[in-house]
Amino acid sequence: MEMSERTPTSPPSSDRAVSTTGATRRSMILAAGTAAVAGAGAFWWQESRQSAEDDPLAAFWNQPFPTPQEGAPPLTMKTFRGQRVLLNFWATWCPPCVRELPLLDAFARDRAAEGWRVVALAVDEAPAVREFLRRMPLGLHIALAGGPGLAWSRALGNQAGGLPFTVVFDAEGRIRHTKAGEATAADLSGWAAAT
Repeated sequence: MEMSERTPTSPPSSDRAVSTTGATRRSMILAAGTAAVAGAGAFWWQESRQSAEDDPLAAFWNQPFPTPQEGAPPLTMKTFRGQRVLLNFWATWCPPCVRELPLLDAFARDRAAEGWRVVALAVDEAPAVREFLRRMPLGLHIALAGGPGLAWSRALGNQAGGLPFTVVFDAEGRIRHTKAGEATAADLSGWAAAT
């Protein structure tokens, strides 16, 4: 029987094993740290995006809306914080909207001393609103929401998405009343008494 000669293999040097193990461990720690930071960033982004979607009211109070007067600063709803606000979504092409505007304008004038503010947010284009106001001057606050105005009205409770739509806020900025359709004098009196 012939014996083959075997060359014994030397075990790896302990320095090399420590060096490889240390590099692997550092790589794993670095990868875990990077994943944790990326995960935290993704979580923060998702949470901030979701909170804006979950709280359209907060987003609305901070949203600037242009006004029909050229060169005038935009209107931001937070200007009215601490006051009771009647917000009306309307358009120049909407007959019930046009019918209720003089009533809303009178309410704004008559209730201003009681801390009421009335904002008519037009779901319309600036030239049409300017032409309308030339024919029917109004003293209440008017701003432009354009096409996105319907999305804002839905976010504030207008499930059907029709016009006009009225939202009544208390002095803390909470929605107290909503109405789809033309507001009446009885509506306004009731809201004023209950808010």
